Amino acid sequence: MYRERPAGIAGAVLWTAVSDGSPTRVLPDGCLDLLWSSRSGLLVAGPDRTAYRSHAVAGERWLGLRLPPGVGPAVFGVPADELRDRRVPLTSLWGRAADEVAERLGERPTGVALAAVATGRLAAAGGPDPLGPRVAALLAAGRPVAAAAAEVGLGPRLLHRRSRALFGYGPKTLARILRMRRALALARTGVGLAEVAARAGYADQAHLTRDVRELTGVAPGALLAG
Repeated sequence: MYRERPAGIAGAVLWTAVSDGSPTRVLPDGCLDLLWSSRSGLLVAGPDRTAYRSHAVAGERWLGLRLPPGVGPAVFGVPADELRDRRVPLTSLWGRAADEVAERLGERPTGVALAAVATGRLAAAGGPDPLGPRVAALLAAGRPVAAAAAEVGLGPRLLHRRSRALFGYGPKTLARILRMRRALALARTGVGLAEVAARAGYADQAHLTRDVRELTGVAPGALLAG
């Protein structure tokens, strides 16, 4: 029982889910999420390098705001690499301010209210670093890292450092994750895996299979079947 819809922040997604108690595989995407759980309250999900296995209890309700790559640090006030591969209570980042947010949201927060929290934080921070969405868009479109660095006017080392703060990892890792997601989206339209590999920029289908397995723990066929 998972649904998503656009949020009131460019590129952000609001999603809801009710767990049936089965483990869930959350694929890496370079994003940070603001989460509310009926069991655990307000949480922050950092950017994952590999698939995260969620073990919610049956009946647990979730509401999430998935922020586009590069936007999360401005909302949460910390570099993305400090949250990499982590799920942390919002209070560990915002302290008393998180308790005030929880009181305001109440026991059954709405997506609009959750998005308003992030919107307010973004406004207070002066908006996201414009480099984040720009680099993410270039890499999502399949641009090589060197070409993306040249286009934004940064050297490789500085781009790597800025990318760790914005996305949680360097541009090569982000490009690899975004390429995998692009390939899976194409495969879900019915395109065969050999053609997907060629169109997404893999050397061959074996390269696609190996990369997906390393990032998610399972082969493409298993993901598509699920």
